[in-house]
Amino acid sequence: MNSGSSSVKYQLLDMAGRTGADGRGTAGTGPDGTGAVRLASGLVERIGEGPVADHAAALRQAAAELDERGLGLDSPDLAAVGHRVVHGGTRFTEPTRITDEVVAGIEELIPLAPLHNPANVQGIKVARELRPDLPQVAVFDTAFHSTMPEHAARYAIDTATADAHGVRRYGFHGTSHAYVSRAAAALLGREPAEVNAIVLHLGNGASASAVAGGVCVETSMGLTPLEGLVMGTRSGDLDPAVIFHLSRVAGMSTDEIDTLLNKRSGLLGLCGDNDMREIGRRMAEGDRAAGLAFEIYVHRLRKYVGAYTAVLGRVDIIAFTAGVGENSAAVREAAMRGLEALGIALDPVRNALRGSSARLISAGGSRTAVAVIPTDEELEIATQAYALVGAVRD
Repeated sequence: MNSGSSSVKYQLLDMAGRTGADGRGTAGTGPDGTGAVRLASGLVERIGEGPVADHAAALRQAAAELDERGLGLDSPDLAAVGHRVVHGGTRFTEPTRITDEVVAGIEELIPLAPLHNPANVQGIKVARELRPDLPQVAVFDTAFHSTMPEHAARYAIDTATADAHGVRRYGFHGTSHAYVSRAAAALLGREPAEVNAIVLHLGNGASASAVAGGVCVETSMGLTPLEGLVMGTRSGDLDPAVIFHLSRVAGMSTDEIDTLLNKRSGLLGLCGDNDMREIGRRMAEGDRAAGLAFEIYVHRLRKYVGAYTAVLGRVDIIAFTAGVGENSAAVREAAMRGLEALGIALDPVRNALRGSSARLISAGGSRTAVAVIPTDEELEIATQAYALVGAVRD
């Protein structure tokens, strides 16, 4: 389950790899080669509008949709419910069996993720009410990045102030980075512990990670998901003094600046569009604003690839994932252009091909492999939850 502020996404997966008596379901292979069968998936949107009044109503609607397929939420075959939780702070650094104490701990972290953790908590509470007998597991976006060394996780501000208010770099998109980094090693036919990878999760939100031997040592997002790469509507990196300047010179309030940087910046702020497909269409027509936005976007990507190459020392594979990363050959080509000195070379034919499976797009002589790896955050959540509860139902 992935409970957002106005939506609930869900999937039902058979982690034992069975299709059921009627053969329904679609296969989904984990990055470690384990098989899983996706029996159902769905999305309940516009919570708080119309008939879907709240998360309780949304979960009951999801349960009804599953009932219609003969896969009800009340099924005795269910082994566990896995929940995505955006922020685990420094307390929750691994998948965690949910108890009243854990829920209280997630609620205490709401100031660090005011838009996400409240919705995550609502989903947990309702699911526990509907199936109090089931093990429920929280899988945290920040957990994968909790292995960052202190010199990467800390900001250079007064330590007492930082510690008092939880100001440090946490990172996000952790389930995606975990899944893709392991899948990248599998694509090379090697164990994760043997592989150094740079993962580029490029969607409307975007983040990069440096993964050394299966362990995250650096990531682009920080205290919040605002830091790092240029995103659809978020600025990414900028001089912190921009905030003070806008307050003093433009008379903007804290809330107005927050809205500017999170919702009116990035690609949208640069050219009026945050859809890379539309930006590509405009570029083809000679639109200069779209072209500049694209160049700023890929310039930031190249900077992070170069920086993370220095952090890792050796890069075995660079993996593109998420909506833009998986579907925009132009972004991949432009982001890798000029990095030949780092041993990176794309095969233009491979890069141009579309597909739904993990694939290499680097040239044969490239010292560093480059790949497109579709992410599967729901499968990663299910895998971690299933491993924790250790339940096998035959």
